[in-house]
Amino acid sequence: MFSESVVRDDFDALYAAQFAPMVRLACVTTGSVPAAEDVVQEVFLALLHRPDVREPTAWLRRAVVSRCTSWLRRRRLEHRHAGQPEPEPLVPLGPDAIAVRAGLARLRPRHRAAIFLRYYLDLSEAEIAAALNCRPGTVKSLLHRAHSALREHFDDH
Repeated sequence: MFSESVVRDDFDALYAAQFAPMVRLACVTTGSVPAAEDVVQEVFLALLHRPDVREPTAWLRRAVVSRCTSWLRRRRLEHRHAGQPEPEPLVPLGPDAIAVRAGLARLRPRHRAAIFLRYYLDLSEAEIAAALNCRPGTVKSLLHRAHSALREHFDDH
């Protein structure tokens, strides 16, 4: 068995390598850098208490997507009960990024996550399936539907 210091070193290396990509994934899903950072911190804390995880990077992706989805549901519910419209994303954007953000905002969270995992993190369909807890065929469907929605959005603008 590994000593506690070896496990801690592995965790520190994983944190250094994966914190920024996980925050970007969370930010694409939540639209908020502070919320993304909070979600990722929570996920890393949960991982620290799960020594049985065999593939920590895949586990992190799945956990980040899951927690972001929960965060979005909670946020929508809070705004609905307060009678307030949802606020605009908190991430500052340039003109091209605004168009892309608008297209991505039209997507469902799972579609948005699939697009991000495929084209930003360059993951295979199998890796995306593991992150989204679905089958590779479902990933193909998610990507196809997301592409169609984005194509429709950009054709309209």
